[in-house]
Amino acid sequence: MKGSISPNEAKRRLIDGNERYIGTDVPLGSISEEIRKKTAREGQHPYAVIIACSDSRVVPEFIFSAGIGELFVIRVAGNVIDSHALGSVEYAAEHLGCRLVVVLGHSHCGAVGAALGHPTAGFVKSITDEILCSSAGAEEDENSLCVKNVLRGVSVIRSALPELVGDGLSVVGAVYDIESGRAVFIDE
Repeated sequence: MKGSISPNEAKRRLIDGNERYIGTDVPLGSISEEIRKKTAREGQHPYAVIIACSDSRVVPEFIFSAGIGELFVIRVAGNVIDSHALGSVEYAAEHLGCRLVVVLGHSHCGAVGAALGHPTAGFVKSITDEILCSSAGAEEDENSLCVKNVLRGVSVIRSALPELVGDGLSVVGAVYDIESGRAVFIDE
């Protein structure tokens, strides 16, 4: 697996970007015409993969002060990991050289809340059932289940893509607080 920066350097960039985000009222990543044209000519070279919830309050590029071409973002309600997400991670690692994957949960997650107490049906049930797999049936509060869901996502990726992990792909979890703006990486 090729990669331009180490997983630790990628994580450091995310942490530093989050600190800048907390201290500003305007997006800090480059979205200039120049960078749009450059990435159109030269392709994308993201330094990290972020698997985030579809929640409109969770915008990874803003949260980490990243611009066009810097993050490979995969969004699905509840940041659950399915075969599409795994295929996207695999593509980002093998073809784009990403060496860090972050499963990013967040506070006040509607999918987690729905899994905890609101009956669901249709396709939404597949999301809430996946989130409930994190709790092994135990009663949880929203914050606890959010963290367990993130850690389960990390575990699913590591188990499904052992060759990439063995080749240096780092998979970690983080939780974003939508009120404070802070993203906290979870140590396992």
